[in-house]
Amino acid sequence: MKALFLMEPGKTEVRTVEPMIPNPDEVLLRIGMVGFCGGDLNGFRGLFELQEYPNILGHEVGATIEQVGSAVPAEFKPGMRVTVYPYLNCGTCISCRKGRPNACQDNKTMGVRRPGAMTDYISIHWKNLFASDKLSLRELALVEPLTVGFHAAARGRVSEKDTVAVIGCGIVGLGALAASVNRGARVIAIDIADSKMEIAQKIGVAHTINTTKVDLHQALADITDGDGPDVIIEAVGSPQTYRAAVEEVAYTGRVVCIGYAKKPVEFNTGIFVRKEIEILGSRNCLGEFPEVISYLESGKFPVDAVISKVVTIDEAGAALAAWSDNPGPITKIMVDFER
Repeated sequence: MKALFLMEPGKTEVRTVEPMIPNPDEVLLRIGMVGFCGGDLNGFRGLFELQEYPNILGHEVGATIEQVGSAVPAEFKPGMRVTVYPYLNCGTCISCRKGRPNACQDNKTMGVRRPGAMTDYISIHWKNLFASDKLSLRELALVEPLTVGFHAAARGRVSEKDTVAVIGCGIVGLGALAASVNRGARVIAIDIADSKMEIAQKIGVAHTINTTKVDLHQALADITDGDGPDVIIEAVGSPQTYRAAVEEVAYTGRVVCIGYAKKPVEFNTGIFVRKEIEILGSRNCLGEFPEVISYLESGKFPVDAVISKVVTIDEAGAALAAWSDNPGPITKIMVDFER
C-alpha cells in the first residue's frame, strides 16, 4: 500500500509499505480523508522542532472501520465512520500525573514522532477512536484540528461575558473562533487574508480585522471602547503576533498561545505586571473530541468553505510544496484515499 513520507525538510516521497495487522485490542481502519496540518507545513519547511524524519505524515483522519480485533468492544463494527485521537502520552511524566496528558513531556503525535495516517490502512487502539454516523469522512478529518482551537478557548476560560480576539484564521484559529462563538462570547477575527475573514463571518464572529488594511490597535480600541479584548488567542506563531497579543489584551485579561514562534520573542515584561495579565500555553486537546463532533453535527461550521483543495496521495507532495510557496490562500488541504 502507498504512504506519503516526509523524508527531510523540503522533500516528500510516496513509498510502498507493508499492510498493518491489528492486535486484539486494535481496529484496522480504511483511510478515507487525511488533512494536512500546519505542523506538516512547518515540518516540510524545517521549522517544526518536534518533527522527526523520515516519517509518514498525517493525524487529521476520517476513516472507516475495516476489521476489529478480538478484544475490541462490540460497539465498534466494520463500516463505522470514525476519527482518531492521534496523541500518545507516556503516563508517567508530571503532566500525565496531573491529568494533563495533552502536555506530556514525551508526547508522540502521529505523523510527527511516530508513523501517521497518510496511507491506505492503519491499525489503532479502539480507545483512540471517536465515531459519528452523521459526519462525512471529510468532516471527521476536521475534528482534530478544530479540537486544538476548542482547547485554546477552554484554556482561556472563554464565556459569554468576554470579548475574544483570535489572531490568525488558519484551521486552528478558526476552531478557536468557533469555540468562542459557541460559548456565547463577542468574537473578533484577525488575519491578513479577506478569504479567511469571509469564513470567520460564516462561523458567526461579530467583527473582522484585516491588519493589512487597518491599524490593529485602533481597530480593537474602537470595537472595545478602548479596553481591549478580555481574551486574545494567538494562532499564528510569530514574534509580531505574540507581542501584539500581549500589548492589545485588556488589563487583567488572558492571552492564550497556540502558535510556535519560529524565533525568540522580546517582550516589555512591565506590561505583564502593570496589566496583571495571564499568559497561557495551549497544546493539543484535552477531552474536546466529543464536543467538536457534536458541534460539527449541528451543521454550524462552514465545512465546504474551509476545504481549499482535495488531492490524491500522488498529488499530495506537490500540494504541500505549493502550500509552502504560497500559504496565504490555503486554509485546509485534504488527501482523498478513495479517489
